[in-house]
Parts: sequence; structure tokens; C-alpha cells
Amino acid sequence: MSISFLIKPASSSCNMRCTYCFYADVTDHREIKNYGIMSEETTEVVIIRAFEAAKRQITFAFQGGEPTLAGLDFFKNWVKLTKKHNTKKLPVHFAIQTNGMAIDQEWATFFHNNRFLVGISLDGPKEIHDHYRILSDGSGSYKKVLQAIDWLKKEHVDFNILSVVNQTVAKHPTKVYNFFKKQGFQYLQFIPCLDDLGQAQGTNPLSVTSERYGQFLIQLFDLWYRDWKAGSPVSIRMFDNVLQILLTGQPESCDMNGHCTVNAVVEADGSVYPCDFYVTDSWKLGNLHDSSLAELSQIPLATTFVEESLHTDPACKTCNHLHVCRGGCKRHKEPKVNGHYQSNIFCSAYKKFYDATATRFLEIARTETGR
Repeated sequence: MSISFLIKPASSSCNMRCTYCFYADVTDHREIKNYGIMSEETTEVVIIRAFEAAKRQITFAFQGGEPTLAGLDFFKNWVKLTKKHNTKKLPVHFAIQTNGMAIDQEWATFFHNNRFLVGISLDGPKEIHDHYRILSDGSGSYKKVLQAIDWLKKEHVDFNILSVVNQTVAKHPTKVYNFFKKQGFQYLQFIPCLDDLGQAQGTNPLSVTSERYGQFLIQLFDLWYRDWKAGSPVSIRMFDNVLQILLTGQPESCDMNGHCTVNAVVEADGSVYPCDFYVTDSWKLGNLHDSSLAELSQIPLATTFVEESLHTDPACKTCNHLHVCRGGCKRHKEPKVNGHYQSNIFCSAYKKFYDATATRFLEIARTETGR
């Protein structure tokens, strides 16, 4: 059994004030918004519980808030304790999603030496990125992000780019894509900016509408497909997952699975939640100080979380694209109406997208099969 833990070592702490931050909204649904920095005691408990549960391999992925606020020594100690408790000699992988503000040569060297996969948050060129991704003094963060990426390149650290598709990004797919290509970025991920948890679509003026998101995805695919035909494609996570579904039936990304699983999202105090979108008091499964991961995965609340995602919208059952779309992420079906999840808020976007791209996806899949 492979185990993935999503760790929040600095809880919701952050050195930026991004206007659209979803985790700031999530923590507003908790009595304790910030659990501070994870203690060494909790660190060791989490690592012990991970090896207790794993049979094949372990991935420790660090997120926030901003995880680097825990300090470099925290991560050095994590690696040290991982080696100490890895008596089964299992493969261990490390990943971190960061805004890049703390990254310098020392951090980059550490990431290289310990084979961290680094996700960098970057929304595009300066005028787009700095629109919402701002520091506490209101200034833009673009320059520091590019400096962080330079350090990662110099130290030969594997990294990818994570972009939030807000209203501004959605209006400029060509500009954003061409910028990333010019920078030589090979691995890209785009996630839609959402309304606050429990709020109707359009409540947040920064969130992307279904119509705009669909247009963005189609234009992005056109650019990506052009480069694929020219023999110089980049990796875009959503598109890669569509191809994985066509080729193997198994996507890597949980939001394209068609149902939820219980992910081990661990807050700084050791409390566990089933999903990064639901790190709220109402979805708290328990604490690793008190229970094993196996025990937490079997409690009724965990079962409820999974079972809620198994409902298929009646409209999906007659859709030509159900085999690839699979209904999408549960978070995109919020808020509930009369206790029931709605259709995916991006349903029309996905229909238009797959209508426009299905033939070309099949072309690429057949080509990949023939290699």
C-alpha cells in the first residue's frame, strides 16, 4: 500500500496576502484558524504513523499556508527522522508547494540533495501575477518568485508551476502560456479560482465563471496541441490526466477520479482531514497522536465523506463525456441544496472543452499507444 500525506507544517501561516487564497477561507470555518508550527513531537508521531500504515512507498507533500515558514531546520529534521524510522527501507518521496519567497541557495541545495519535487505558485507574467499575489505590504511578489526559480534551476531541482485561473488569468491564456514556454517551464498545472466554501458561484468577484473557464481551457489546449504537433509539448496536468484515462482508465489527479478517497491531510497539531478543501472542524477525523491512519480512515465521518462523492448527477448519465469527466471534484458541486450536492459548477465548461478537444485527445492517445 502506497501512502501520501499532505502536511501543513506551518498551518495557515503565510508571508503573502493573495486576494483569492482558498485556505484562508477554509480556516474561517474553524474554531482555531492557525495551529502554529508543528512541534518535533508531532513531527515524529506523523512519521511513525506513516511508516506504520505504508507497505510499498510513502510521499510526504508539504503545503500551507506557506510551509517554508516552518524553517529549513524543520525540514532537515523531518528528513533525518524519516531515515531513522524507515526500518522497512521503503521508497520515500518528498514534495512541497511554495510561494517561493524563502527560497535561496541553501533551500535549493537542500531540495536537490533530498530530491524534493517543488511546486512554485506563479500566475503568469508580472502584470498578471502581481495583480493578486501580493505581499503583506501590498507589493507584488513576481520578482522574488523568479529569483526562487533561478535558484532551483541552478541547483538542478525538479519543479513545476501552479497557476490559479482567476478572472485575470482566464482572459489571457495565450499570454500566460507563451510566457511559461519562453521561461522554459515544462510542467504546468492550472486550477480554477473558486468561490468561498458554501457560497454560490459568482459570489467572489475573483472566481472564474464556467463560461470563461471553458474558453480558457479550449484556448490553452489549442496552444498545447499546436506544440504537440510540432514535437515540443509541455506537460499540463489536466491534459496529461485525460490521456491517462484514455490509455489506462486511471488518472493521477483525485479530482478526475469520479469519487473521493480519504487523503491524509495533516495540520500542524497532528489533526487529520480527508481533503485539502475540507480542513474544517466539521470534517476533522481525529488526531494522529491518538489514532492510527487505518483507524481514522474507518470512522463513520470518513465513510460519509467518500459516500457523498459517489452520487452521479442524472445529467451526467446521458453525457458523452462522462468517461473522461466523471463528474469532477466534489468541491465544485458546492454549496449543497436541501442537503444534496448540485451539478458541477464547471459542467458547461467541461462539455464545451471536451466537445472541442475529444477528437484530438484520441489522436494523441493513439499516437502514444503506437510508440
